[in-house]
Amino acid sequence: MIVVAEPDQVETDLAAGVLVCPRCGGVLRRWAYAASRPVRQLDGSTRTVRPRRARCAGCRGTQVLLPGSLLPRRADATEVIGAALLAKARGRGWRRIAAELGRPPSTVRRWLRAASGTHPGWLYQQGISHAAQLDRDVLAAGFDPQPTALGDALVALAAAVAAWRRRFARHAGAWTLIGVFTRGRLFAPT
Repeated sequence: MIVVAEPDQVETDLAAGVLVCPRCGGVLRRWAYAASRPVRQLDGSTRTVRPRRARCAGCRGTQVLLPGSLLPRRADATEVIGAALLAKARGRGWRRIAAELGRPPSTVRRWLRAASGTHPGWLYQQGISHAAQLDRDVLAAGFDPQPTALGDALVALAAAVAAWRRRFARHAGAWTLIGVFTRGRLFAPT
């Protein structure tokens, strides 16, 4: 699986032979689509998505090119889960977050548990790493300490989003970029 920021650009990149296989470095070519699935959005609507698949010309392996706005095997968009994590970092409980998002409490509780423990430290490292690669000036300003490790991680990821937007002078959704920076792993570190 490869997480991409701009799904429309993927078609152009595949046709030009720009995308490479993460396993062997071979050129990726278009190869059908993944299964369609409904994904719930933050506004309560549902959008059906069907991610592009690609096949390596070298090793013949396949990859799903998943938009950063989606997470693997999740029925909710990245921005929905991100909103829950942000609310948790601000001190809200899982019942209140579930009510605000209109999601089952057990689902929200499972998201928050999966993003606890040592995982916020991993998210923080991803944010710092991407911000440093994109624009070190963003890091020079420093971050205000947050009351929780999850809050610190989200601030670091927000800095990486700011660095990306500053470097490329293009707008992409913040949670879409965070999905790319974390390689679709808002819950589980590598």
